[in-house]
Amino acid sequence: MAHFTSDGLDLAYDEFGPADGRKAIVLVHGFSANRTENWKRMGWYDAIAAKGLRGFALDNRGHGESAKPHDPAQYDRETMARDVFALMDHAGVERAHVLGFSMGSHITLTAALLDPGRIDHLVVAGVGATLFDPPRAEGAMAEAMEAANPDDIADPMLKSFRHFADEQKEDRLALAACSRGPRLPLTRDSLMGIRRPTLVVAGARDQLAGPPQGLADAIPGAKAVTLPGCDHFSCIGHPMFKATVFDFFDGWLE
Repeated sequence: MAHFTSDGLDLAYDEFGPADGRKAIVLVHGFSANRTENWKRMGWYDAIAAKGLRGFALDNRGHGESAKPHDPAQYDRETMARDVFALMDHAGVERAHVLGFSMGSHITLTAALLDPGRIDHLVVAGVGATLFDPPRAEGAMAEAMEAANPDDIADPMLKSFRHFADEQKEDRLALAACSRGPRLPLTRDSLMGIRRPTLVVAGARDQLAGPPQGLADAIPGAKAVTLPGCDHFSCIGHPMFKATVFDFFDGWLE
């Protein structure tokens, strides 16, 4: 396990694939997960190494083996996006593909708005048309993380995130703070400013994300792919997901 410092916090990451890879890629995991669960266990490290890419995956602040502050102000999405660039700086990488999942997609979209020159291709997965819907009940995710008993959580989706966090032995108070963190509004107007090749991927049964085309339509030139039979949690390990991403990088995705 390696570490780097960003905004005064100690963050954990893995590097994999050839050190002299022709291009680099950074993986940004979802809420309540970590780099091992979202990416390594799902075969992404091996797949990326096999493609000859120099890969990096960080534990977002508040997750995995990274620092876990309990102050929501520490989880500003712009700051979390700059964590990605801080990892690239630490590794001596000027420009990279960036692949995010769910919350990681919100972070990578923010990164693309902040400093697009450092991103080669952008892939956002586990997100779609619902990005533009009014937010769910304010504070509901944080309250689910803070609940003394997960059986008291009425919403099935929130309960599933809580159970997942417990299974991963994550710091629930850090996750609650993360869910309350300030964020840059991602609107159709603001996303029109993204000028990087972009791929949006979501499962056909992903009710949390909604149809990926609804998000792709807001990003100039973006492509959308729907993974058949997948919900929010099952798409990340789907072989078609990996194949689609690599086809996109190689310029074969029509």
